[in-house]
Formats: sequence, C-alpha cells, structure tokens
Amino acid sequence: MAIHASIFKLQDNASYLFNALILTYFKLGLAGHAYKVFDCINNPDVVTYTSMVSWFAKSNREIEAVKFFFEMRRLGIEPNEYSFVAILTACGRILDMELGLIWGLVKENEYETALELFRDLLRTDGIRADGFTLSAVLTACTELGVIMEGREVHARAIKLGLGNNMSVSNALINFYSKWGSIKDVVCVFDTMPVKDVITWTQMVSFYMESRLVEMAEKVFDEMPERNCVSYNALLQGFCQNIVPFRALCMFCRMVKEGVELDDFTLTIVINACGLQADKDTSEQIHGFVLKCGFGSNDRIESALLDMCSKCGRMTDAEQMFHSNSLTQNSSSIWTSMICGYTRNGLPYEALSVFFKGQAEQHMIIDEIVSTTVLGVCATLGFDRIGEQIHSSALKLDLLHDIKVGNALIGMCSKCGNMTTAIKVFDNMKHRDIASWNSLMSGYIFHKQGDNALDLWEDMKKKNINPDSITTLLIISAYTHTASNMVDECYTFFHSMKTTYNIEPDSNHYASLVGVFGKWGLLEEAEDIIKKMPYEPDPFVWRALLDNCRVHMNTVIGTKAAKEILAKKPNDPSTCILVSNLYSASGRWSCSETTREEMREKGFKKQPGKSWIIHENKIHSFYARDRSHARFKDIYSGLDILVLECLKIGYIPDTSFVLHEVEEHQKRDFLYYHSAKLAVTYGLLMTKGRTPVRVMKNILLCGDCHSFFKYVSIVTKRDIHVRDTSGSIVLLMVNVHAKVLDLNYEHICVLL
Repeated sequence: MAIHASIFKLQDNASYLFNALILTYFKLGLAGHAYKVFDCINNPDVVTYTSMVSWFAKSNREIEAVKFFFEMRRLGIEPNEYSFVAILTACGRILDMELGLIWGLVKENEYETALELFRDLLRTDGIRADGFTLSAVLTACTELGVIMEGREVHARAIKLGLGNNMSVSNALINFYSKWGSIKDVVCVFDTMPVKDVITWTQMVSFYMESRLVEMAEKVFDEMPERNCVSYNALLQGFCQNIVPFRALCMFCRMVKEGVELDDFTLTIVINACGLQADKDTSEQIHGFVLKCGFGSNDRIESALLDMCSKCGRMTDAEQMFHSNSLTQNSSSIWTSMICGYTRNGLPYEALSVFFKGQAEQHMIIDEIVSTTVLGVCATLGFDRIGEQIHSSALKLDLLHDIKVGNALIGMCSKCGNMTTAIKVFDNMKHRDIASWNSLMSGYIFHKQGDNALDLWEDMKKKNINPDSITTLLIISAYTHTASNMVDECYTFFHSMKTTYNIEPDSNHYASLVGVFGKWGLLEEAEDIIKKMPYEPDPFVWRALLDNCRVHMNTVIGTKAAKEILAKKPNDPSTCILVSNLYSASGRWSCSETTREEMREKGFKKQPGKSWIIHENKIHSFYARDRSHARFKDIYSGLDILVLECLKIGYIPDTSFVLHEVEEHQKRDFLYYHSAKLAVTYGLLMTKGRTPVRVMKNILLCGDCHSFFKYVSIVTKRDIHVRDTSGSIVLLMVNVHAKVLDLNYEHICVLL
C-alpha cells in the first residue's frame, strides 16, 4: 500500500505499474483493492484485462472472468495467448468443454449476457456456431421472451444445416411451446428425423398445457421409450386439465408395470386425489405413500395435508400437523394447514395457525399465504391483519402477483375500505378478468350499483370480454342502482348469449329475478321463472321469496315457498322465511302453523351470530348471550343505549316477534339481539370517533337497522354492520341527525 501511494505521488500513469499492483493485491487476497486500482486506470490494456480474467478464473469466479473477457472484446482490445489461456480456464471450470462459454452464462441465468456473447461470436471470423451454441441461445431467447431473435436463431440453424440437430430441435420445441403457436411446435416435431425421450415428453407437456388432452395421450402412447419424467408430464397434465380420475388410473397402471416413482410422481398423485375429493381413495393413497417411506418428505407432507383438507379429513390433517417433526422447519406445511382450515370454513383456526407460525418464525409470507390470509380477513372483516398483509406484500414485492392483488381488492372492499380497493386496482401493472370482477363485486357489496355499471363501461372501452361471473355481477348491479333500470337489465340479460357467447345459468336467472323483485315487479319476476328454458332450481325461487317478504306479498311468496320445499324439503331457512312472511302481513295463525311443522320435522334455525374484532381477538355473541367475560357491562351499557334512543324517537319493531308473546317480552327479545350486544361491546371498548365494525352471519333485522341509526346519533359514532346480504350499513351521525331534525350537539353522550 505504501508503494501504491508512491505511484500516485509520482503521477506515473504507466499501465505496467498498475498491472503489477493489481496482481499484488490479488495475491494478497485484497480483491476489493484490485478492483479500485482497475477502476482508476484510464486506458487498461490487454495485460490489465488478462490479469483480471486470470485471477477470477482461478478464484472460482468464472462468470466474472467471462464478463471481463467480453468487456475487453467490446472495447476492441485483441486478446493474446495468455488471455485465451485465462478464458479457457474459466470455460473449463464453468462446464464441460463441449458446452462452451455461452452455456455457462445460461446456467447462471445471465441470459442477456449470453445473447451479447452470441452476437459477438457471429462477428468473429473463423468461429462457427454449433448445435450446443444454438440450443443454449434458444434457451436464453425463451427465458427473455425475445421472439424475433428466437426465430432468427431458427433461421440461422437451418442456414447452417443444423435444423434437424436434436439438441436444437428440442430447444425450438421449448421456445415455440412458450412463444409460438401449435402449428410452429408441430412443424418442428414432425420434421425431426430422430427424436429422443426429451422430445416426446416436451410434446406431451405442450399438448396438456394447450388443453389438448387426447393429443397428449396419443403422443404418450406412441413414445418408443418412456421414463419417470414422461409419466409425470402426463399425470401433471391430467391435474392441470381437471381430470384427476384419469391421473389416478394412470398411477395404478404405473404401479402395476413397476415404473419408477419419485417425489414428484407421488406429489402429483396426492394432488389428483385432492381434486377428486374422495375420502376413501385419499385414505388408500395416503397409506401407499407411507408404506413406500415417502411420508417424511416435506413436499409430500404438505401435499398430504392439502389432500386431507380437500377430502374432508381435517382431523387427520390436524394430527399430521401437530405430530410432524418437519413442521418446525417447513413453511409449506404451515401454509397447507392455513389453506386447509380456510377451505373447510374454519377462518378462526386458519388465523390461529397463521399467528402461531408468525410468532414462532416458521412462516414465510409468500403469494399463497398472502392470498389465503387476505381471503380469511375478508370473510371475518379483519381489516387490521389485512393491512399488515398488505404492508408485507409491498415490502416483499408480492403485488406483482395478480392473485395477491385480486385478494387485496376483495379484502379492502369487504372491510369497508373501497378507496384503498380502487387504489390497489389502479396500481396493478397487470390485471386479469378476476381483477375487474373483484372491484365490481366490491361496488355491489357496498350497494354502489351505478359505480359497478360505470366500471362495466370502462371494460367495454378497453375491449375486455366478460366471463360468466362478470355478467352475473352486472345483473346484480341493477339491484343497487339509484333509479329503476329494469329494462336495461333485461336487455343486457338477453344479449349475453348473442354478444358474449355466455349461456345464462340458474345464478343469472336468480339475480335477474332479484332485480325485478327489488323494484316490486313480483308478477313479472314470477313470469321470468315460468319461462325459463329448464327446470328452475331452489335458488331462483328463493330470490323471489326473499323479495316477497320485503314487499309482504304472501300470495306469490307462498307459491315460491312450495316450490322450494318440493325440491328441498329439509331446508329450515325457507320455513323460517315463510313464517316471517306470514308474521309481517299479520297472518299469525299461518306463521305459527309453519313453525309447528318445523318442530315436528325436527328443523332447527341457524343461530344468529355477530362478532367484533378488538385487539386482534374475535368476540362472538348470540342473542341474549351471557357467556362473555364482560356481559354485565355490556347489558348495562345496552340498557342505557335503549333508553336514550327511545327518548329521541326510536320505536322497537316487534312485527316479526310471535304474536302470543306479551309486548314487553317482545321488546326484550329485540333489545338483546346478537348485533346489539356486539355493537355495545365495541362502543365500550373503543374511544373517540372510532367507527364500530360488526359482522353478522344472517340478515340484519329491520329493528336492529333502525336502532343503530339512533345509536349513531347519541354516541356520535359511525356504525358499520355487515350481514349475509353482502352489505355494509354505514351510519353517519351528521346525516341522521339532519334527517331527524335533531341538534345532536345537545344530546347527552353516556358511553
């Protein structure tokens, strides 16, 4: 270093001094110092570059050696014999001699550098590309998606007489499978004079990815020889095309013929069993895997957990999870458990595993975890955890994944934050039809039908064709428009087949009936059902019955109820709806008769449950529930709220309470509904102007809706209640005070 300083003092720019200095630093193990000296040289010569290439080649840093060599060539510096010795040393260390330099760069994912090297090779006299070179370059073109350059390489291969080279042809099949057409792939395949097992297997995979299952099987049957990879390609294709039964049959054939099975084979078959969703078959496959000794593999263990959850074997999945020695080390197993709980309608358990995995640092938040947990947060209205996942996704750059973005839109909209949902949608670099559907669903969830229809207009301007879900959402949007647009809805419904080639199914008819019913056109809605081209299912009649309850039309409602019960005789929810319909219209004897029939048949009503999230914990309530640790405070607070609301005009709606009950008893039934208990708890546990957010597993009754309007006034708080209608009741203090002509500033706030 002293000598280094002396050279600078002499201001001698002789390259030989710097070259000697570079070599000295390298030999002393000070590569960083050598780099700095190199950067200081104004005009490095062939010796300078050769020193760099040589040292990196000897230090197992071959890729850097290659980069320096071709940087020297780009500058026009001619290599000498020492340069070639250095670069050949690097080549020998990267791969076998026959694979050359370019293959090494491809193996290291340095695709752009490999293409630059290939272009440099073409400009060099006396060097001719061979089959290995072209197949490597085609691999780089495939990965980079440079279609024109890939086609140019194909043309050069033909020009050089390498068009039938097996290595080049296999690379071309891979390239055209990703960036070309079926015609391109088949043309290369058909013109190959000799094909190896790789060629045939690639064709099986290509046909499967193109959803040409029969063609894939035909190619497989024609294969002169097969290996485990060939069978796996066929099995994977069956799963991709949702024909799991054929995958299971092929697996049985493999076992009988003694075909080699690897981890990937068993993973695919386990996944196929999950798609089949057959409990007995899953138990047989599970036993086979354990018998073969593959049960301790974390990939297979995750697949087994996933299979059990899809086949309704959550108890087995839990036992595997808790007894598994790999659980502590495998994030994929934690992910499988979270997904399993979610698909089986156990959101609390899914979050519990997620929190535990995070606390014990076993969880890696990836695209699958993010999408799943965001879905759970949307179901529960757990916006705080959803926001944390959103933050993690931003930090980990996961928002490039379309599914994560779509799940985020759904979570934000269902948790009452449409502003963020719209922002996420606008910031997505890539969208699919599900992205548009997610945002449209959010608008409908908030009963913003006009905004949903505006979004549909944007889709049409961008030439985005709708799918079946989109058309269903568009019809639903007309239920929530500011004005009656039934005619427009009917026109759109009839244009689905001719304009978008989408045949209306029962869901579309049910939604259309709902639109007509919403605007009181019950007879027209009934007529739509009668004119359906196929037998209407109970959901279509249910849509009519729901609206008959709203408009208190017992005549049509009774018809609808009879149709539902004829097709679904053990549906208690229908009987309850009919009973309520009779009660609302004053036909008490009919209501009681219906409920008596329910009791005789042993029908039980789904208990109404409401929940609120406080400090990352879910607090659930049922009607007249006294199980909560703070139930005394909740009941005292609710009694105060009722009294204050009565003072400013609240009138309890007892129309749906059975008529033989005394009036004061009717009111007691109403006052302690689950939603009222949950809202009161929220008011007690939060301060300031924080909105109270409550979720409910059944429809919010009319009395609760009315009561919360008055609660929002006496407490100066916004109250959000989400029920099964997919709606959020947003109650603004200022709005309701103005409607009731009250000066809420003078109303005593008791909570």
